[in-house]
Amino acid sequence: MQTGAHSSRPHVWLESLGDWSWPGVRGAVVEFEPPPWVPARPPRLEPAMATGRATWQPEQVLRRRLGLGAVLSGLAAFGATLALNGPAGVGRLVGVGGAPGGSVTATATVSPAPTPPLPPPLTPVSSDAAGSSIVAASYPSVAFGGAAGSFLVYLPPGYASTTSRYPVLYLLHGQNGHASAFLEIGLQTSLDHLITTKAVPPMIAVMIQDRPGMENWRDLGARRSASYVLEVQEMVDRMLPTIATRAARGVAGNSMGGFGAMHAALANPYRFSVAESWLGYFNNLDRDLRADRPVISRLGLHAFVYGAAADPVADPAEDPAFARRLRAAGAQAHSAIYPGGHSLGTLSEHLDAMLLFAGRAFAGAGPGPPH
Repeated sequence: MQTGAHSSRPHVWLESLGDWSWPGVRGAVVEFEPPPWVPARPPRLEPAMATGRATWQPEQVLRRRLGLGAVLSGLAAFGATLALNGPAGVGRLVGVGGAPGGSVTATATVSPAPTPPLPPPLTPVSSDAAGSSIVAASYPSVAFGGAAGSFLVYLPPGYASTTSRYPVLYLLHGQNGHASAFLEIGLQTSLDHLITTKAVPPMIAVMIQDRPGMENWRDLGARRSASYVLEVQEMVDRMLPTIATRAARGVAGNSMGGFGAMHAALANPYRFSVAESWLGYFNNLDRDLRADRPVISRLGLHAFVYGAAADPVADPAEDPAFARRLRAAGAQAHSAIYPGGHSLGTLSEHLDAMLLFAGRAFAGAGPGPPH
Protein backbone atom coordinates (compact mmCIF):
# COMPACT_ATOMS: atom_id res chain seq x y z
CA MET A 1 0.00 0.00 0.00
CA GLN A 2 1.36 3.41 -0.93
CA THR A 3 1.60 5.96 1.83
CA GLY A 4 3.77 8.46 0.05
CA ALA A 5 0.76 10.17 -1.53
CA HIS A 6 0.46 12.30 1.59
CA SER A 7 4.11 13.32 1.73
CA SER A 8 3.67 16.37 -0.50
CA ARG A 9 1.21 18.02 1.87
CA PRO A 10 2.56 21.04 3.80
CA HIS A 11 4.30 20.36 7.11
CA VAL A 12 2.53 22.74 9.48
CA TRP A 13 1.88 23.27 13.15
CA LEU A 14 -0.98 21.52 14.82
CA GLU A 15 -3.36 24.23 15.93
CA SER A 16 -2.70 25.81 19.34
CA LEU A 17 -0.28 23.29 20.78
CA GLY A 18 -0.66 24.74 24.26
CA ASP A 19 1.60 24.47 27.28
CA TRP A 20 0.47 21.20 28.87
CA SER A 21 3.09 18.57 29.69
CA TRP A 22 3.40 14.81 29.98
CA PRO A 23 4.09 12.69 33.07
CA GLY A 24 7.42 11.63 31.57
CA VAL A 25 9.31 8.36 31.41
CA ARG A 26 12.50 9.74 30.00
CA GLY A 27 15.31 7.25 29.97
CA ALA A 28 12.98 4.31 29.50
CA VAL A 29 13.87 1.72 26.90
CA VAL A 30 11.88 2.49 23.78
CA GLU A 31 10.20 -0.52 22.21
CA PHE A 32 9.34 -0.76 18.59
CA GLU A 33 6.69 -3.32 17.78
CA PRO A 34 4.09 -2.23 15.22
CA PRO A 35 2.47 -5.07 13.28
CA PRO A 36 4.47 -6.11 10.21
CA TRP A 37 1.91 -4.79 7.70
CA VAL A 38 2.18 -1.18 8.92
CA PRO A 39 3.98 0.74 6.14
CA ALA A 40 7.57 1.57 6.96
CA ARG A 41 7.71 4.64 4.73
CA PRO A 42 8.83 7.12 5.92
CA PRO A 43 11.27 4.95 7.86
CA ARG A 44 10.58 4.32 11.51
CA LEU A 45 13.45 5.09 13.86
CA GLU A 46 15.36 2.43 15.79
CA PRO A 47 16.19 3.61 18.39
CA ALA A 48 13.24 5.90 17.94
CA MET A 49 14.16 8.73 20.30
CA ALA A 50 15.91 11.71 18.73
CA THR A 51 17.98 13.97 20.95
CA GLY A 52 17.27 17.21 19.17
CA ARG A 53 14.13 19.35 19.22
CA ALA A 54 12.06 20.11 16.19
CA THR A 55 12.80 23.12 14.02
CA TRP A 56 9.43 24.40 12.86
CA GLN A 57 8.60 26.14 9.62
CA PRO A 58 4.86 26.89 9.82
CA GLU A 59 3.02 27.09 6.51
CA GLN A 60 -0.62 27.49 5.61
CA VAL A 61 -2.33 24.19 4.97
CA LEU A 62 -3.67 23.81 1.47
CA ARG A 63 -7.46 23.64 1.77
CA ARG A 64 -9.50 21.76 -0.73
CA ARG A 65 -12.40 23.63 -2.27
CA LEU A 66 -15.46 21.64 -1.33
CA GLY A 67 -18.26 21.61 -3.88
CA LEU A 68 -21.84 20.91 -3.01
CA GLY A 69 -22.85 17.28 -3.35
CA ALA A 70 -26.22 15.78 -4.00
CA VAL A 71 -28.64 15.88 -1.09
CA LEU A 72 -29.01 12.50 0.60
CA SER A 73 -32.78 12.58 0.48
CA GLY A 74 -34.68 11.01 3.30
CA LEU A 75 -31.70 10.61 5.64
CA ALA A 76 -32.81 13.25 8.11
CA ALA A 77 -36.35 11.87 8.07
CA PHE A 78 -34.96 8.40 8.71
CA GLY A 79 -33.06 9.68 11.72
CA ALA A 80 -36.11 11.50 13.09
CA THR A 81 -38.22 8.37 12.70
CA LEU A 82 -35.69 6.35 14.66
CA ALA A 83 -35.61 9.03 17.31
CA LEU A 84 -39.29 8.51 18.06
CA ASN A 85 -38.42 5.09 19.46
CA GLY A 86 -36.20 6.65 22.11
CA PRO A 87 -32.63 5.65 23.00
CA ALA A 88 -31.85 1.97 22.92
CA GLY A 89 -30.93 0.07 26.04
CA VAL A 90 -27.28 0.14 26.97
CA GLY A 91 -26.85 -3.55 26.17
CA ARG A 92 -28.04 -3.01 22.60
CA LEU A 93 -25.92 0.09 22.20
CA VAL A 94 -22.73 -1.74 23.05
CA GLY A 95 -23.67 -5.11 21.60
CA VAL A 96 -22.86 -7.01 24.79
CA GLY A 97 -25.71 -8.39 26.86
CA GLY A 98 -25.81 -7.06 30.38
CA ALA A 99 -22.80 -4.81 29.89
CA PRO A 100 -22.86 -1.45 31.61
CA GLY A 101 -22.48 1.59 29.43
CA GLY A 102 -20.91 4.65 30.85
CA SER A 103 -20.06 8.27 30.66
CA VAL A 104 -16.38 9.14 30.71
CA THR A 105 -15.31 9.38 34.34
CA ALA A 106 -12.54 7.91 36.44
CA THR A 107 -13.85 4.34 36.38
CA ALA A 108 -15.33 1.96 33.84
CA THR A 109 -18.62 1.25 35.65
CA VAL A 110 -20.46 4.56 35.67
CA SER A 111 -23.91 5.94 34.93
CA PRO A 112 -25.13 6.10 31.33
CA ALA A 113 -24.60 9.21 29.24
CA PRO A 114 -27.47 11.72 29.08
CA THR A 115 -30.17 10.92 26.56
CA PRO A 116 -29.15 12.77 23.40
CA PRO A 117 -31.52 15.21 21.74
CA LEU A 118 -33.43 14.38 18.58
CA PRO A 119 -31.06 13.73 15.68
CA PRO A 120 -30.48 16.85 13.59
CA PRO A 121 -30.79 17.01 9.81
CA LEU A 122 -27.61 16.39 7.84
CA THR A 123 -26.42 19.15 5.52
CA PRO A 124 -24.44 18.15 2.40
CA VAL A 125 -20.92 19.62 2.33
CA SER A 126 -19.16 17.85 -0.53
CA SER A 127 -18.94 14.72 -2.67
CA ASP A 128 -16.13 13.36 -4.79
CA ALA A 129 -15.50 11.28 -7.88
CA ALA A 130 -15.13 8.09 -5.84
CA GLY A 131 -18.72 8.45 -4.66
CA SER A 132 -18.16 9.35 -1.02
CA SER A 133 -19.79 12.34 0.65
CA ILE A 134 -19.18 14.69 3.57
CA VAL A 135 -22.22 15.91 5.48
CA ALA A 136 -22.51 18.13 8.55
CA ALA A 137 -24.80 18.32 11.56
CA SER A 138 -25.33 20.94 14.26
CA TYR A 139 -27.65 20.66 17.26
CA PRO A 140 -28.22 21.90 20.84
CA SER A 141 -26.05 19.57 22.94
CA VAL A 142 -27.34 18.22 26.25
CA ALA A 143 -23.75 17.72 27.43
CA PHE A 144 -23.03 21.39 26.68
CA GLY A 145 -26.15 22.62 28.46
CA GLY A 146 -27.93 23.50 25.23
CA ALA A 147 -24.95 25.15 23.53
CA ALA A 148 -24.21 24.10 19.98
CA GLY A 149 -22.57 20.78 19.24
CA SER A 150 -21.57 19.77 15.72
CA PHE A 151 -19.83 17.09 13.70
CA LEU A 152 -18.85 16.16 10.17
CA VAL A 153 -19.60 12.73 8.71
CA TYR A 154 -17.81 10.79 5.98
CA LEU A 155 -20.27 8.55 4.11
CA PRO A 156 -18.49 5.88 2.02
CA PRO A 157 -18.82 5.23 -1.72
CA GLY A 158 -22.08 3.48 -2.51
CA TYR A 159 -23.76 4.65 0.70
CA ALA A 160 -26.80 6.17 -1.03
CA SER A 161 -27.52 3.04 -3.06
CA THR A 162 -27.11 0.32 -0.43
CA THR A 163 -29.05 -0.98 2.54
CA SER A 164 -25.97 -2.16 4.42
CA ARG A 165 -25.00 -1.13 7.92
CA TYR A 166 -21.55 0.26 8.65
CA PRO A 167 -18.89 0.32 11.38
CA VAL A 168 -18.04 3.79 12.65
CA LEU A 169 -14.76 5.46 13.54
CA TYR A 170 -15.11 8.57 15.74
CA LEU A 171 -12.35 11.17 15.38
CA LEU A 172 -11.34 13.78 17.98
CA HIS A 173 -9.27 16.82 17.01
CA GLY A 174 -6.46 18.47 18.97
CA GLN A 175 -6.55 21.40 21.36
CA ASN A 176 -8.54 24.34 19.97
CA GLY A 177 -8.59 22.46 16.68
CA HIS A 178 -11.25 21.79 14.10
CA ALA A 179 -13.03 18.68 12.91
CA SER A 180 -12.21 19.72 9.34
CA ALA A 181 -8.50 19.16 10.05
CA PHE A 182 -9.07 15.46 9.34
CA LEU A 183 -10.28 16.37 5.86
CA GLU A 184 -7.28 18.67 5.38
CA ILE A 185 -4.85 15.80 5.98
CA GLY A 186 -6.68 13.64 3.44
CA LEU A 187 -9.20 11.53 5.34
CA GLN A 188 -11.73 11.38 2.50
CA THR A 189 -9.17 10.44 -0.13
CA SER A 190 -7.53 7.84 2.13
CA LEU A 191 -10.80 6.15 3.06
CA ASP A 192 -11.96 6.22 -0.57
CA HIS A 193 -8.81 4.39 -1.62
CA LEU A 194 -8.82 1.85 1.20
CA ILE A 195 -12.51 1.06 0.71
CA THR A 196 -12.52 0.85 -3.09
CA THR A 197 -9.45 -1.41 -3.05
CA LYS A 198 -11.15 -3.56 -0.38
CA ALA A 199 -8.29 -3.08 2.06
CA VAL A 200 -10.92 -2.19 4.68
CA PRO A 201 -14.69 -2.66 4.83
CA PRO A 202 -16.87 0.36 4.01
CA MET A 203 -17.15 2.51 7.11
CA ILE A 204 -18.53 5.79 8.37
CA ALA A 205 -16.19 8.33 9.98
CA VAL A 206 -17.57 10.95 12.38
CA MET A 207 -15.37 14.00 13.01
CA ILE A 208 -16.59 15.60 16.25
CA GLN A 209 -16.15 19.32 16.86
CA ASP A 210 -15.42 20.20 20.48
CA ARG A 211 -15.81 23.65 22.02
CA PRO A 212 -12.64 25.74 22.43
CA GLY A 213 -10.70 25.34 25.64
CA MET A 214 -7.56 24.10 27.32
CA GLU A 215 -8.93 20.72 28.42
CA ASN A 216 -10.58 19.20 25.39
CA TRP A 217 -12.47 15.95 25.75
CA ARG A 218 -12.69 15.96 29.57
CA ASP A 219 -15.71 16.41 31.86
CA LEU A 220 -14.75 19.44 33.93
CA GLY A 221 -17.51 21.27 35.76
CA ALA A 222 -20.18 22.50 33.38
CA ARG A 223 -17.95 21.65 30.45
CA ARG A 224 -18.70 18.00 29.64
CA SER A 225 -16.71 17.30 26.50
CA ALA A 226 -16.19 13.63 27.36
CA SER A 227 -19.93 13.06 27.79
CA TYR A 228 -20.42 14.94 24.53
CA VAL A 229 -18.45 12.23 22.70
CA LEU A 230 -20.88 9.61 24.00
CA GLU A 231 -23.84 11.83 23.17
CA VAL A 232 -22.71 12.07 19.56
CA GLN A 233 -22.04 8.31 19.43
CA GLU A 234 -25.53 7.47 20.66
CA MET A 235 -27.08 10.01 18.30
CA VAL A 236 -25.20 8.63 15.29
CA ASP A 237 -26.39 5.12 16.11
CA ARG A 238 -29.97 6.43 16.04
CA MET A 239 -29.74 8.50 12.88
CA LEU A 240 -27.45 6.51 10.57
CA PRO A 241 -27.37 2.82 9.50
CA THR A 242 -24.53 1.79 11.79
CA ILE A 243 -23.57 -1.62 13.13
CA ALA A 244 -24.41 -0.50 16.66
CA THR A 245 -22.11 -2.87 18.53
CA ARG A 246 -18.82 -2.55 20.34
CA ALA A 247 -17.01 -4.64 17.73
CA ALA A 248 -17.89 -2.13 14.99
CA ARG A 249 -17.13 1.05 16.89
CA GLY A 250 -13.76 2.79 17.32
CA VAL A 251 -12.37 6.13 18.47
CA ALA A 252 -9.15 7.88 17.47
CA GLY A 253 -7.68 11.33 17.83
CA ASN A 254 -4.64 13.51 17.44
CA SER A 255 -2.69 15.40 20.09
CA MET A 256 -5.13 16.24 22.90
CA GLY A 257 -7.71 14.31 20.89
CA GLY A 258 -5.42 11.29 21.22
CA PHE A 259 -5.78 11.55 24.98
CA GLY A 260 -9.53 12.05 24.54
CA ALA A 261 -9.85 8.94 22.37
CA MET A 262 -8.01 6.70 24.82
CA HIS A 263 -9.90 8.29 27.73
CA ALA A 264 -13.25 7.59 26.03
CA ALA A 265 -12.31 3.99 25.20
CA LEU A 266 -10.96 3.08 28.64
CA ALA A 267 -13.70 4.79 30.65
CA ASN A 268 -16.28 3.08 28.42
CA PRO A 269 -14.82 -0.34 27.64
CA TYR A 270 -18.16 -1.76 26.51
CA ARG A 271 -18.60 0.90 23.81
CA PHE A 272 -15.39 0.87 21.77
CA SER A 273 -13.30 -2.03 20.46
CA VAL A 274 -10.68 0.15 18.72
CA ALA A 275 -8.70 3.03 20.20
CA GLU A 276 -5.91 5.02 18.56
CA SER A 277 -3.78 7.90 19.81
CA TRP A 278 -1.85 9.92 17.24
CA LEU A 279 0.79 12.18 18.83
CA GLY A 280 -1.20 12.03 22.05
CA TYR A 281 -0.55 11.49 25.74
CA PHE A 282 -1.95 9.34 28.54
CA ASN A 283 -2.06 11.36 31.76
CA ASN A 284 -3.90 9.64 34.62
CA LEU A 285 -5.40 6.84 32.51
CA ASP A 286 -3.91 3.96 34.50
CA ARG A 287 -6.81 3.89 36.95
CA ASP A 288 -9.25 3.30 34.10
CA LEU A 289 -6.93 0.69 32.62
CA ARG A 290 -6.75 -1.24 35.90
CA ALA A 291 -10.55 -1.19 36.18
CA ASP A 292 -10.87 -2.41 32.59
CA ARG A 293 -8.72 -5.53 32.92
CA PRO A 294 -11.64 -7.99 33.25
CA VAL A 295 -13.44 -6.45 30.27
CA ILE A 296 -10.38 -6.19 28.03
CA SER A 297 -9.21 -9.71 28.88
CA ARG A 298 -12.66 -11.05 27.93
CA LEU A 299 -13.60 -8.86 24.96
CA GLY A 300 -10.22 -7.58 23.76
CA LEU A 301 -9.20 -4.13 22.58
CA HIS A 302 -7.36 -3.13 19.39
CA ALA A 303 -5.08 -0.20 20.16
CA PHE A 304 -2.40 1.68 18.27
CA VAL A 305 -0.50 4.59 19.81
CA TYR A 306 2.28 6.53 18.12
CA GLY A 307 4.47 9.51 18.74
CA ALA A 308 7.02 11.58 16.83
CA ALA A 309 10.72 11.55 17.69
CA ALA A 310 11.16 15.33 17.50
CA ASP A 311 7.87 16.17 19.24
CA PRO A 312 8.39 19.00 21.77
CA VAL A 313 4.82 18.68 23.08
CA ALA A 314 3.92 15.02 23.70
CA ASP A 315 6.73 12.79 24.99
CA PRO A 316 7.01 9.96 22.42
CA ALA A 317 8.50 7.57 24.99
CA GLU A 318 5.03 7.43 26.58
CA ASP A 319 3.64 5.53 23.58
CA PRO A 320 5.55 2.23 23.88
CA ALA A 321 5.27 2.41 27.67
CA PHE A 322 1.50 2.77 27.55
CA ALA A 323 1.21 0.08 24.87
CA ARG A 324 3.00 -2.32 27.24
CA ARG A 325 0.47 -1.56 29.96
CA LEU A 326 -2.39 -2.09 27.50
CA ARG A 327 -0.98 -5.48 26.51
CA ALA A 328 -0.60 -6.43 30.17
CA ALA A 329 -4.34 -5.77 30.54
CA GLY A 330 -5.12 -8.07 27.60
CA ALA A 331 -5.29 -5.63 24.69
CA GLN A 332 -3.81 -6.18 21.24
CA ALA A 333 -1.79 -2.99 21.48
CA HIS A 334 0.91 -1.68 19.15
CA SER A 335 3.11 1.38 19.29
CA ALA A 336 5.56 3.23 17.11
CA ILE A 337 7.71 6.34 17.18
CA TYR A 338 8.09 7.94 13.78
CA PRO A 339 10.35 10.69 12.46
CA GLY A 340 8.92 14.19 12.53
CA GLY A 341 7.28 16.54 14.99
CA HIS A 342 3.91 17.59 16.36
CA SER A 343 2.43 18.55 13.01
CA LEU A 344 -0.31 17.92 10.52
CA GLY A 345 2.41 16.66 8.18
CA THR A 346 3.25 13.82 10.57
CA LEU A 347 -0.42 12.93 10.91
CA SER A 348 -0.86 12.91 7.15
CA GLU A 349 2.11 10.59 6.61
CA HIS A 350 0.57 7.88 8.81
CA LEU A 351 -3.13 8.39 8.18
CA ASP A 352 -3.48 5.45 5.77
CA ALA A 353 -1.86 3.06 8.23
CA MET A 354 -4.09 4.16 11.11
CA LEU A 355 -7.26 3.85 9.03
CA LEU A 356 -6.08 0.45 7.84
CA PHE A 357 -5.52 -0.64 11.45
CA ALA A 358 -9.05 0.37 12.45
CA GLY A 359 -10.60 -1.12 9.31
CA ARG A 360 -8.93 -4.48 9.81
CA ALA A 361 -10.22 -4.57 13.38
CA PHE A 362 -13.73 -3.76 12.15
CA ALA A 363 -13.51 -6.55 9.58
CA GLY A 364 -13.71 -8.99 12.44
CA ALA A 365 -17.18 -7.69 13.28
CA GLY A 366 -18.53 -9.11 10.03
CA PRO A 367 -20.50 -7.32 7.31
CA GLY A 368 -23.39 -5.17 8.33
CA PRO A 369 -26.81 -6.72 7.64
CA PRO A 370 -29.36 -4.76 5.59
CA HIS A 371 -31.66 -2.49 7.54
